Amino acid sequence: METMTATTGTTARTAPAAAETTRERAVRFLLAGMRLALGWVFLWAFLDKLFGLGLATEGKNAWINGGSPTKGFLAFGVAGPFEGFYYGIAGAAWADWLFMIGLAAIGTALLLGIGVRVAAVAGGLLLVMMWTAVLPPENNPFMDDHLIYAAVLAVLALVNAGDTWGLGRTWARLPIVERSAWLR
Repeated sequence: METMTATTGTTARTAPAAAETTRERAVRFLLAGMRLALGWVFLWAFLDKLFGLGLATEGKNAWINGGSPTKGFLAFGVAGPFEGFYYGIAGAAWADWLFMIGLAAIGTALLLGIGVRVAAVAGGLLLVMMWTAVLPPENNPFMDDHLIYAAVLAVLALVNAGDTWGLGRTWARLPIVERSAWLR
């Protein structure tokens, strides 16, 4: 492809811009899709534990029916070097509230594309804690899906993935977010 330069009137060869634009657009859409998928993972976990929708949580164990979102797994499913810590917080009201607020807030932020950096940090911390609850993982000496999800969250925050198919650009124009970029 040749273009005419305005200053010299000569032609110069340039790489086709359309191929790069298409690739960048595809990456942007892929990352937005990953953000939406992870947002749904967090929000679904919240909804299932809140209402006992019958997949991971039976209705009788739902939080609204008096069940504890943390007790079952932390009391009976943990193993490894941190099990004493997790046994100690299993079923504690403060742990239930923090866990449920975290799931709902992370999921909502990711789905809306707002506060993705904060959601990525909080989600990454939650995922690493879930990883430490069962060490070593069942099928690998150290790696499991919790660490992969945490890494994906970091990537989503670094590339402003909330701007595509989300409210990230609008969120970024809020005065408080303009002053404090970490809220982006």
